[in-house]
Amino acid sequence: MKYSTLAPFPKDFFWGGSTSAYQVEGAWNEDGKGPSVIDMRESYPEGTTDFKVASDHYHRYKEDVKMFAEMGLKAYRFSIAWTRIIPNGDGEINQKGVDFYHSLIDELRRYDIEPIVTMYHFDLPHALQVKGGWSNRSTVDAFERYAEVLFQEYGEKVKYWLTINEQNMMILHGSALGTLDPNLENPKKELYQQNHHMLVAQAKAMSLCHRLLPEAKIGPAPNIALIYPASPKPEDVIAAANYNAIRNWLYLDMAVFGRYNNLAWAYMKEKDILPVIEEGDMDILKSAKPDFIAFNYYTSQTVEASKGDGNDEFARGGDQHLKSGEDGVYKGGNNPFLSKNAFGWEIDPTGFRSTMREIYDRYQLPLIITENGLGAFDKLEADGSIQDDYRIDYLEKHIEQIKWAITDGVEVFGYCPWSAIDLISTHQGCSKRYGFIYVNRDEFDLKDLKRIRKKSSYWYETLIEQNGENIGK
Repeated sequence: MKYSTLAPFPKDFFWGGSTSAYQVEGAWNEDGKGPSVIDMRESYPEGTTDFKVASDHYHRYKEDVKMFAEMGLKAYRFSIAWTRIIPNGDGEINQKGVDFYHSLIDELRRYDIEPIVTMYHFDLPHALQVKGGWSNRSTVDAFERYAEVLFQEYGEKVKYWLTINEQNMMILHGSALGTLDPNLENPKKELYQQNHHMLVAQAKAMSLCHRLLPEAKIGPAPNIALIYPASPKPEDVIAAANYNAIRNWLYLDMAVFGRYNNLAWAYMKEKDILPVIEEGDMDILKSAKPDFIAFNYYTSQTVEASKGDGNDEFARGGDQHLKSGEDGVYKGGNNPFLSKNAFGWEIDPTGFRSTMREIYDRYQLPLIITENGLGAFDKLEADGSIQDDYRIDYLEKHIEQIKWAITDGVEVFGYCPWSAIDLISTHQGCSKRYGFIYVNRDEFDLKDLKRIRKKSSYWYETLIEQNGENIGK
């Protein structure tokens, strides 16, 4: 739909930035922190660093927050490391870890930056993993206790909570993220059992939040990307519906309605991977009510009907860790109408608008975008500048689509692109940079870790000052 005038962004719109604990903090074993599954990874993609120092945000958070304030950020979405709070996942509380996040939140509040807290961003305590991780029902109880500690400690300071970051990616691409337990005997079946346990844990956390913090708001944070059929061919349309259900709606239908999506359930039944559902689980799931939906978006995907010939898997961007396609379900593929970034990921701003429209139409809940951004090989120039015009172009086109979506009637209250500052990319190291702020380090040379604002940060500062009013004009 075309409009003569686009609606403005809300006056109290959360212009922000995002990070996650293990990708930015470093200090992986300091001040009582226990190891997470990410810390205990035994191998990394060739040529990429680990997460043990990252951007050293743990020691430099005051400097970083000051730079966020200089940019004019209204919100900062970050995660709390479970193992800083409870080192072994379900035992004693680590006061030094608790104190760190109090200090970080206080620093944000000092600059009037709204803290938006992710409770769990991939970094399961390793001590729980060796007991079976999310396959073990006791991890649900451990997460509920962890949630209670967070709500009690930070509830007076934090109004916005995110439960689990990209749960769907942990199920679909756990090996790329470093979250997949290599000891699983029947990985696919166990993953969907883990998925059920995480959904129950999320529901318990949402209900607990509403009991303990009646003024707070909480919601899920999956990665949602609308799936296109490769053609109007009816079989391609069916394939796209299949993957939309498995990748997207399984997670949001459960979070919002407390029920399994029918297509996703049919898929699990056909593949013999149905989870065991204990008595009372569905009541727990139905009783939890999110206040909003947070979601991460980078690109759309395109699929076609399965050929059933063993060649339905497609490596997105040539990345063997990020395959899509499954025999009898759908075949992954390219979209010839989209350009690609340096890593082979398709760029689809219009798909961003379509995704927002679809989510809001289905669930009628306010939306906040908690990740969206462009990874690139940024270059530090001789004059000390970083001329990342390509990032500005990417963000501007996506922000314009938020404005279109708002004009469509979609309620969007915030945009926190990935990432506020350079950090370690999930499986492509620190060379793939996303941040508004440059961190001077290489994969295996920490250099001085100096912080330098990129050109995009000044552009974003101006955009925030104008509340996006010049976008789309």
